[in-house]
Amino acid sequence: MKPTKLFTLLIILLFFASCSQPQHFDILIKNGQIVDGSGKPSYTGDVGINADTIAAIGDLGDATGTQEIDASGLVVAPGFINMLSWATESLIEDGRSMADIKQGVTLEVFGEGWSMGPLNEAMKKEEQESQGDIKFDIEWNTLNEYLEYLTNKGISPNVASFVGATTLRINTVGFEDRAPTPQELDSMKLMVKQAMEEGALGVGSSLIYAPAFYSTTEELIELCKVASEYDGMYISHMRSEGSRLLESLDELIRIADEADIRAEIYHLKQSGKENWHKFDDVVAKVDSANAAGLHITADMYNYVAGATGLDASMPPWVQEGGYDKWAERLQDPEIRKKVKEEMTTPTDEWESLMQAAGDPSKILLVGFKADSLKYLTGKTLKEVAEMRGTSPEETAMDLVVQDGSRVGTIYFLMSEENVKKQIALPWMSFGSDAGSPATEGVFLKSSTHPRTYGNVARLLGKYVREENVIPLESAIHKLTQLPATNLKIKKRGSLAEGNYADVVLFNHETIIDKATFEAPHQYSEGVQHVFVNGTQVLKDGEHTGNMPGRVVHGPGYIKK
Repeated sequence: MKPTKLFTLLIILLFFASCSQPQHFDILIKNGQIVDGSGKPSYTGDVGINADTIAAIGDLGDATGTQEIDASGLVVAPGFINMLSWATESLIEDGRSMADIKQGVTLEVFGEGWSMGPLNEAMKKEEQESQGDIKFDIEWNTLNEYLEYLTNKGISPNVASFVGATTLRINTVGFEDRAPTPQELDSMKLMVKQAMEEGALGVGSSLIYAPAFYSTTEELIELCKVASEYDGMYISHMRSEGSRLLESLDELIRIADEADIRAEIYHLKQSGKENWHKFDDVVAKVDSANAAGLHITADMYNYVAGATGLDASMPPWVQEGGYDKWAERLQDPEIRKKVKEEMTTPTDEWESLMQAAGDPSKILLVGFKADSLKYLTGKTLKEVAEMRGTSPEETAMDLVVQDGSRVGTIYFLMSEENVKKQIALPWMSFGSDAGSPATEGVFLKSSTHPRTYGNVARLLGKYVREENVIPLESAIHKLTQLPATNLKIKKRGSLAEGNYADVVLFNHETIIDKATFEAPHQYSEGVQHVFVNGTQVLKDGEHTGNMPGRVVHGPGYIKK
């Protein structure tokens, strides 16, 4: 054989030999039930991860990994997205994000009306003074500086945020019940512009609370027009979830239309038994708006009770000027008399969660700032009123004054039937509306809502496995690709080559929430492994100590 032919044959043999070499990955997850986030049927397959990226997915044959996990009997899914997180302070205290990481949550989304920036010096001072169990120095001014503060400190999940319309209003107008001047509105719009270019997801509002309550629809439209220029979203705790639910939804749809912006309803619900029948009308309005070319979605938590404060039981006018003015007014006998009358009189002028609950026995007190009142934690407003020999309304006013806070409160408001129907809506995703604490240390000084520890696991255990409300693939889609798509987040929300390796492995036969209203500080069970940006943060159900969380930027982000 001539040398040239021999050389050619050797090259061919070497080529085929190299082709037959098995693929090697940093991490290889083998034999799992792949639910990729698209909503398509699951299949048995493998996931190969290199560095922070999904390098391959499917039947990877005899591939090897520096670290290999046999996922037989486990579901392999994209990391879950918490569309409404209040882990803004809990992550400062404990970056592990234990409550949510143990449920497979890899992205915390902040900004329900209040965001951690932009802050001026007066706001920073007030925030410092109002801190409860968790104490920290405020070392940032802008929203992006806060998010980078978290990741520089070290956190396990990724984080993202809307810029809060409430924060913008306090920054310029303060706590006054008035429209912003043209100069103040321009200032607010400039803050939205800066936040969007630094990676905010859009504008978030929370309109039942003062001072957000004082914002007009037109003011919100102007802010949203700026966010729209950067392809952001408007997301809102609407002005009413009860007596004026449909009118408030009309307002959200109007803002979406006139500002040309995608919009989402925070924690959709029909509060109060007299409003439970409005479910079909809500769905019809959203479907009609979407059919007309708008993009309206919603998120929810999987419980019949909500959690906020006693401020949601009092008229907004008494809260004007901030907490100090509110507490001062509540000590004036004439004002107290008027407040009590309004707390007990049905009205469409403001949203009263005390009236929506229907009875003070359905109002649970869970968050006190003052150590002297913490013994009341877990008692109902009715029980405390009877202990003190005062009416529920007077008791609520007294507690706000004595505690130096709005007092963390759980209200039982919703219908279980409506919760199930909402879960099945095609445009529904999920948010805990809670922090992400641990079952230890400072977090045990106060109680909390069980959604804090169980919102995702309750969906996958109770509503998917036990009650078959929706299929597993649909639930995973609503926890991953759907919210990522709504938010215009790139390279997250699905198991696909080239995406960041946010991955959760859980046992579909055992995943379940354990937290209850009586004993909420209990971790959910069933999640075995969690990876964030290719780094394992949960192994065999235990935290690894790794903190690979990053800031996730919105579509308007301009890298500097």
